[in-house]
Amino acid sequence: MKASAEKIVRMAELEIDPARIEAYTALLAEEIEASVAKEPGVLMLHAVSVKGHPERIRILEVYACQQDYEAHLQTPHFLKYKTLTADMVKSLALVEMDPIAMCAK
Repeated sequence: MKASAEKIVRMAELEIDPARIEAYTALLAEEIEASVAKEPGVLMLHAVSVKGHPERIRILEVYACQQDYEAHLQTPHFLKYKTLTADMVKSLALVEMDPIAMCAK
């Protein structure tokens, strides 16, 4: 399973300004859709909020490799998202993850 070991898996934990949550989630959805559609190395981006706390966003990110992750950070759609949401994000933590079992339908 060497290919699996090379994947980059992380959980982004964000706290968003509650007054800006609608604008933030619209920009986030646009960025995720563009990333998955346009970047072969972006294998999965799933965004959710903590139940009862829409300002607490969690994004499960899976990239084919480190190079694909670094390329993702330079795309126009990601840079637009980062620029337009910079003043909406109160905190951001990126937690590196080790995949155990990841399945989808």
